[in-house]
Amino acid sequence: MEIVALSHSITQTHSYAVVLGEVNGVRRLPIVIGGAEAQSIAVAMEKMNPGRPLTHDLMKNFMNAFAIDLLEINICDLQEGIFFAKLVCVTENDTVEIDSRTSDAIALAVRFGCPIYTYENILENAGIQMEEGDKKSKKRQAAKEVFIDEEKPTGNVDLKTMTINELNNLLNDVLETEDYIRAIAIRDEINSRKKK
Repeated sequence: MEIVALSHSITQTHSYAVVLGEVNGVRRLPIVIGGAEAQSIAVAMEKMNPGRPLTHDLMKNFMNAFAIDLLEINICDLQEGIFFAKLVCVTENDTVEIDSRTSDAIALAVRFGCPIYTYENILENAGIQMEEGDKKSKKRQAAKEVFIDEEKPTGNVDLKTMTINELNNLLNDVLETEDYIRAIAIRDEINSRKKK
């Protein structure tokens, strides 16, 4: 996976989503994260140098000081809408997996330049399928563009009153406008109905 976008939604105060995309694929995995983590990811992606180290910079400096390298990130589980991740760390003598919040793991992955992986079942349950001909989406993926969009309509629509067909149409509309926070809510409503 690679970071496709980092977005802010006006529909939910202080809600951000980091959107991961399949390398050479069309599925996206939006993950809701906090504001501090979104800022940390954006700072690393834009290669900014804050005057003092952010928490994730401190963690990287600490790991480098003790010759610990971050080999990869694994988004390994999804329980009740919460993603779980593992940091795969290596030293000269050992390889260790460390439990991590997914947002922190991604912030470290950007700093170390290491790959991000997930499992097929997680993409099946929480991923969003983009249309293959969506050139705008592919351009964003190639550029790994960071954007904060605060001018999206609020769209206070009661999803529970909509039909599956209406939900699918709405999902396509919000994906076109790249409102991944709303897309997550719509996807979750569709998935909960499929389970019934």
